Amino acid sequence: QVQLVESGGGLVQPGGSLTLSCATSGISFSLNTMGWYRQAPGQQRELVATISIAGRTDYGDSVKGRFTISRDNAKKSVYLQMNSLKPEDTAVYYCNARRLSVRTDYWGKGTLVTVSS
Repeated sequence: QVQLVESGGGLVQPGGSLTLSCATSGISFSLNTMGWYRQAPGQQRELVATISIAGRTDYGDSVKGRFTISRDNAKKSVYLQMNSLKPEDTAVYYCNARRLSVRTDYWGKGTLVTVSS
């Protein structure tokens, strides 16, 4: 059974930092491109960051320079370090595992991040 479980969300003040974690099971983690996406109320889900099996990273324009994605293959986990948070970063953040070669695409249930004073 595939599971992606996000943690680390919560309430943080503008300018603050937060680290999200996604623990996985049931997948060949090291063979998956891992990603973080987010969805704000009334908005479409958007890319936050991805990290390839080779460690190449890609970021959405709105988070470049503030967020950092990383992965730990031994722990089968992916992380998102978020700095200089803004109210517009408020959203549900979802973990994604994608393996194009076998056409699998898995999602976690999400963790809520609220940036507010």
